[in-house]
Amino acid sequence: MRKVTIYDTELCTTCWSVQKLLEKREIPYEHLIVVEDSEEHLELTQRTGMQTLPQVFVGSVLLGGYEETAVAAEAGMLADLLVD
Repeated sequence: MRKVTIYDTELCTTCWSVQKLLEKREIPYEHLIVVEDSEEHLELTQRTGMQTLPQVFVGSVLLGGYEETAVAAEAGMLADLLVD
């Protein structure tokens, strides 16, 4: 199974929602807190083109935020991405 990484910030309900979505599907993930407007956040924004959090990666592939992850999960794309 490919590694799932969530970049998010504290006190973010959308971030919690993506975690719950993955937990409901029993998909393990790494959770990394990013302070908004920090150097790490700026680097992540440059890498992905997304300023908002959460940002969900499956392996090195940016899946997107919560909405994109939910759509991918419902369509079966998330399951496909997880396969090595």
